[in-house]
This record gives sequence, structure tokens and C-alpha cells, in this order.
Amino acid sequence: MFRKLLGAAATLALTAGIAAAEGKTFYWVSHGGPADPVWTYFLQGAEAFAKTTGNTVNTSFHSGDVPSQQEAVRAAIAAGADGICSTSPDPGSMVDVVSEARAAGIPIINFNTSDSAPNWNAYVGGDLHAVGKAWAQHLVDNGLVKSGDFVWMPVEVPGASYGVEEEAGIKEVFEPLGITWEVTDATLDQAEVITRMTDYVTANRDKIKAMIGLGDMVTGSVKRVWDQAGVQPGEIPVVGWGNSLDTTQEVMDGYVNAAMWQDPQATSYLCLSSLLMEGDGIPLGFDIITGALYGKDTAPVYHKIMGGN
Repeated sequence: MFRKLLGAAATLALTAGIAAAEGKTFYWVSHGGPADPVWTYFLQGAEAFAKTTGNTVNTSFHSGDVPSQQEAVRAAIAAGADGICSTSPDPGSMVDVVSEARAAGIPIINFNTSDSAPNWNAYVGGDLHAVGKAWAQHLVDNGLVKSGDFVWMPVEVPGASYGVEEEAGIKEVFEPLGITWEVTDATLDQAEVITRMTDYVTANRDKIKAMIGLGDMVTGSVKRVWDQAGVQPGEIPVVGWGNSLDTTQEVMDGYVNAAMWQDPQATSYLCLSSLLMEGDGIPLGFDIITGALYGKDTAPVYHKIMGGN
């Protein structure tokens, strides 16, 4: 079910020189779940766009349910959407529905999880392959892992686009060095994530030389898992996503060595703004890549952006 975000009156002053197009209706479709902390920030970007521009943004979360997300895009097409921002739940899963949107003359932009198979108008978000490579390179360059080591990689949704792309980048760095790894299922339920991660680290503590969190929920759970399993901050080097107050605090407290900021609010805002521009006959014509790897020294910057003290 779509949730409507009704923007303020179209006469409001517009930021960044974007003029409101009265009566425009956009759809924002996510594979994520509403309980995932990072998606709170992505949603904030959509809400800010609606409020500032006076347009309507219909939002929906699909919690990894591919058929549900495909049908949501088809519903947007049937409703005559002025544009659609959609993630990619699995590689290649959106090829048909993206083609249907383009055939209907509706611009559809991929955000958050890149997937080159569909004929999107453009992509806005992190280069997930490059992100995975950056995490692995950080561990290697800082002497945190070496040849023959084992790295644990928990993820909320095994096989989902984001984890697949990230692992491919990690493989480029680790495989030539003989570093091995395992991706494990943590689910999208926060309590279950903590339980599964605690069980895994308890059972495999002796062989884990580092951890890469392939999703925000798993990286943001490190402190609680380490505390339950009796692991000291910094004892197991950790890198991963950093789009939550939990993770920025973990970086500042030494539980996580480095984390990736994805610019979630900006990603949603830029995606929807690009749809508005497309409707004015100005094609985007290029991808917009976001993201920055941060450590303890810059973690407070992102902590503040997300409302932390």
C-alpha cells in the first residue's frame, strides 16, 4: 500500500532553484523495510522534497518482496505517475516493469541499489561495487587482515542486489590475497539480527579476523552483539554501512573501524528532483554517485546530520 506524502502549497519558496510543478505525482518504491533505520533517512528525503516542492509523493516499502515491488511499480504506471523512483530488490528483477514504464513515457530512476540490467533513465546512489572494494581495501591497507584470514559478512537479505554488488567488489580485493569469507543471513528483524549474529560470533570467534557489515542493520547491531558475546571494542575489526546513529556511535566508541555514509536523505531528494527535471524535458543523462567512508575523526559530522548530539 502506498503512503501519500502531501507537499505544502505550491507557492512555497523552493530550494536549489527547483520550481514546483503543480499537480505532479511521483512514486517512491523501496525494497527495504520501514523498521530498518536507514530507510527512515531515505524516507525523510522524500518527505522533504514533497514539502518543499508542493508535489505529491506516494511511498511504499516492500521488505524484500520482489513480486510486491513489481506490482507497486505497475500500479504507479497504471495511475499515470509523473515519475517513479525505485530500488532494485534483486539483480535483473525490474527489467520488465522498467520497460513498461518507459513504454508508457514515464521516467523511472533507480536509486539506492544499482542494477544495470533494466533500462532506467538514470541511477542515484552509491556505487555498491566500489563500496565493497573500499571496505576490503581499508582492511588490507590498514593491516587489519592478511593472506589466509577469514572475514565474516552478515547481510539482512542474502542474494539481494546490494549485497551481491558489494561482495563482488570485496572479492576483487580478497581473492588474489587468499582471504576467505562467508556471507550469512541476518534477516530484516532487528531482534533476530542480534540473535543470529551473536550465535555466529560465539560459535566462530576463533576464526573471525574481521567483519564487513553488508547492511545498515547488521553494522548498527555490532555493539549489542559484541557486548553479548564478550568481544571487546576493536578486538574484531569491523567495516560496513554507516547510515544510522547506532553505527556512528559505534565508530566513535571504537566498535567499528570505518563506515560508509550513503547520503540517504540526499539520494531520495535528488532522485525525485531528477524526475521533476525529466518532466520539464531536461533528461538527466548521467548517474549521480553518493557516499563517503568515514572513521572516528569524522563520525560526529554524520552523527549530527542524523539528529545525534
